[in-house]
Amino acid sequence: MIKRSARDIRRRNRFDALRCVYAAPGPVSRQEIAAATGLSFATVANLIAELLDAGVLLEAGQENIGAGRPRSKLAVNPRRGALVGVDISETFIHVELFDLSMTTRHELRHPLPERDSKPDEVIEHLVGLVSRLLEAADVPAEQVLGVGVSVPGQVEPEGGVSVFSPYWAWHDVPLRAMLAERLRLPLFLDNPLKAATVAEMWFGAGRGVDDLVVITLRTGVGAGIAVDGSLLRGVTNSAGEWGHTCLVLDGRPCRCGSAGCVETYVGAPGIMRTLAEVDPDSPLLHPDDQAATIEAIARAADDGDEVSLAVIAKTGRYLGAAVGNLINLINPQVLVLSDWVSAKLGDRLLSVTREVAAHHALSQPFRAVDLRLCALPHNPVSLGAATFALEGFLNDHEIFGSVASRRPVAASAGETGG
Repeated sequence: MIKRSARDIRRRNRFDALRCVYAAPGPVSRQEIAAATGLSFATVANLIAELLDAGVLLEAGQENIGAGRPRSKLAVNPRRGALVGVDISETFIHVELFDLSMTTRHELRHPLPERDSKPDEVIEHLVGLVSRLLEAADVPAEQVLGVGVSVPGQVEPEGGVSVFSPYWAWHDVPLRAMLAERLRLPLFLDNPLKAATVAEMWFGAGRGVDDLVVITLRTGVGAGIAVDGSLLRGVTNSAGEWGHTCLVLDGRPCRCGSAGCVETYVGAPGIMRTLAEVDPDSPLLHPDDQAATIEAIARAADDGDEVSLAVIAKTGRYLGAAVGNLINLINPQVLVLSDWVSAKLGDRLLSVTREVAAHHALSQPFRAVDLRLCALPHNPVSLGAATFALEGFLNDHEIFGSVASRRPVAASAGETGG
């Protein structure tokens, strides 16, 4: 079991309290936060005092409950600052600006060529996009609380290093240091698996869920995992590289250097290969455009096209077998199919995946899991990247101080009721 310090516990409690405010349909009271988190009222009162002092929360009216003092209601202060989420994908860069209520203020997208992109090229595009983003939204840089950056592959977040990105053959690229030379803003780096999972934990299907798996289906494939309400990172932050586990012995070659990996069958290039195997002359196939091919398959399936339906069925069979393995290994409460490939292929892919997974997973863990599509309204990776920046801001010791430096807030009789 992971041993947590008092500061770690305080930080997690702060996150939990703020998540409750985000999750509520309107302003929420301290009593409701205490009930939802299981924390004592005194603990919640002190956490809320910190968040109010930092300007993260604001008082948003009062609620009369009959006898006793009215309860004050709380909401996130959207004007406290802005957050930037950056999704560096293998084929595009998507940047999104959020206010502190996590409402999108503006977003931009820039395509990347489907070839090996150099770090300098990616950084040049990214810096330009962030500059244009802030200008378009009329947000000065000093209002930005942080920039979260997701980069594909293995990432060392503390040092901000892209350890290995097989699609681009990047090795030990000091990405955060390179970006810091151009962007004078707090930077937080991780990969899309972790970003999509954090987005679900804060704003989606993972709220209130201890054991969660989020499968990212795009050019690359992987699984973000949360256990006991915390991200599973592993000793080198490589936990979740499920896309590079073997699905077919001696199968398709993978860009990681192995063969038969899950990614080669359910990632966008793998689906394109399946389409080419089913119908080599298919007009649905756009060899140099993954998004156009997946979009064409989805549209054709809506029209009852047999080839596209066969491709989705084969992809779902591969995915279902691999998902069954995950269910047996992790025993999650919720498993989410996320990102743009699953969004395009939607319920058809989910249905086949669920049917096949039922045959490969053990019956008890399969009955226990809620297998669903991502329902987040944003790009889940850019939202998750911005959430990393939010967490970084909430971890700022200078802003939030230490436990010892704060005088405990006593709960009055009128406040603790109900």
